[in-house]
Amino acid sequence: MDMEFSPEDLAFQQEVRQFIAENYPAELRGKQDEGEELSKEDFLAWHKILHKKGWIAPAWPVEYGGTGWTPTQRFIWSEETARADCIRLMPFGLAMVGPVIYSFGTPEQKAHFLPRILSGEDWWCQGYSEPGSGSDLASLRTTAVRANDSGGDDYIVNGQKTWTTLAQHADWGFFLVRTDKDAKQQEGISFLLIDMKSPGITVRPIITLGGEHEVNEVWLEDVRVPVSQRVYEENKGWTCAKFLLAHERTGIAGVAASKRGIEKVKDIARTELDGDKPLIANAFFKRKLAELEVDLTALEFTELRSLAGANAGKGPGPESSLLKIKGSEIQQRLTELTLEAVGHYGAPYFRGFGEGDNEHPIGPDYAHRAAPTYFNMRKTTIYGGSNEIQRNIIAKMVLGL
Repeated sequence: MDMEFSPEDLAFQQEVRQFIAENYPAELRGKQDEGEELSKEDFLAWHKILHKKGWIAPAWPVEYGGTGWTPTQRFIWSEETARADCIRLMPFGLAMVGPVIYSFGTPEQKAHFLPRILSGEDWWCQGYSEPGSGSDLASLRTTAVRANDSGGDDYIVNGQKTWTTLAQHADWGFFLVRTDKDAKQQEGISFLLIDMKSPGITVRPIITLGGEHEVNEVWLEDVRVPVSQRVYEENKGWTCAKFLLAHERTGIAGVAASKRGIEKVKDIARTELDGDKPLIANAFFKRKLAELEVDLTALEFTELRSLAGANAGKGPGPESSLLKIKGSEIQQRLTELTLEAVGHYGAPYFRGFGEGDNEHPIGPDYAHRAAPTYFNMRKTTIYGGSNEIQRNIIAKMVLGL
């Protein structure tokens, strides 16, 4: 979808393009182009550059370090970073726990944690899902009990979390824990900020289908957590959890990145052959591509309406579930279409071909990450609340069923 920008917005667009061109780390770009696994330092390199510029948190209120950009400027920013294939900033601090802290935290929590989130000094992970509590998150069993030896000033936390993204790098985690076993599920949960270096925390890797160490199990055994690191009231953490999930679901839509992904698929399809003609000329392939673009345009309009509402002071509402559903499904269709476009070049990444094939991929550069990305994106309709759960939310909160 093409938008008409004011002269001021066009000037801002040019400023953003120039800044990215002049400041995006060349070493990071090289690793991305080669499909190399990125380190913690790689993820933080771009983060720190944006923090120095003052552009790290466009969605935050100005008083906490936000940019003060208009919805149009924020839209331009997301479009331009996607267009330039900039690495995704880790959302756990900036888009998840940061808004929870500045909305529900104490003055002391805001003063301590928010600057460190902005600077990248603290890397955060999310302790929500458990082996028996995924979509039914309120059934979680990790417990936090007041410690008798501290006069009740500490919790003792025990339990297990799973699918904890990049916890191997994390300095801090935000965890949902049960502080009242006798209360109804949602009413007995608290929201804790936990130092990941605390004694009793064990992080164990889960290797994905793409062969990557992205997610983890996290075990908590008699972990001592000061009560001062609880956000909001005891047993009222579900309020924070719902607030955070609404922000997470909005961000999951990934419209700008999907638009860039479609352009990449078109480039691939112009290069790859279907018989003696470019794949882009194949009627069936063109139809799937066109349907994907139409759906993405509709999603973009919905995201812009949500962004306009946020600018008017409205927080993410039930529409975030719609954004999550459509955005995640489009991402899956896009990665499937990409894998289809590269054809047999994706095959060496399928299991059963031997480790050597993974170390020395064949074919053009654009094919090297097609299969691992396809595998990885199978998760999008599950994380952040499965799409089945999101449809229930829409049925109840939007349709009134």
